Amino acid sequence: MEKLDRIDRRILEILQQDARINISDLADRVGLSQTPCGRRVKQLEASGYIARQIVVLDPIKIGLPVSVMVQISLERQTKERLKQFEEAVEAIPEVMECYLITGSQSDYILKLATRDLEHYQQILLDKLTSLNGVQSIITNFIIRQPVHRTAYNLEHIARG
Repeated sequence: MEKLDRIDRRILEILQQDARINISDLADRVGLSQTPCGRRVKQLEASGYIARQIVVLDPIKIGLPVSVMVQISLERQTKERLKQFEEAVEAIPEVMECYLITGSQSDYILKLATRDLEHYQQILLDKLTSLNGVQSIITNFIIRQPVHRTAYNLEHIARG
């Protein structure tokens, strides 16, 4: 990890909360003039600290209120089988996140965004069960989400 100072850390904290902030306001909040602040943002982007800037939508407002966690076990965990599975899952638009995990009976955990239970059933029957090499599927419906963060804690970076 490259050395970041407290200003870089503050820039990252602010951008995680509001990526649309204009450079003038960002510069004011971190105590720099616009040009050096803009240079720092560009450097943070170039060095990979800022992977991308996105807009986070409200799933209820866009008609996808049902979040589902799906645990999937594969018949075999070969490098080729894992790659095939991951490519197939990436092609399913309802899959919002996919994690290869350890310490469980499952090999993967997927997070899906769906319209309702019928929509999930359609995905399960038409897409998930037809994936090559799937041994078992366990479904968990999310009742509520008491914590939802998109911003990482940066306290360990450039204290002060």
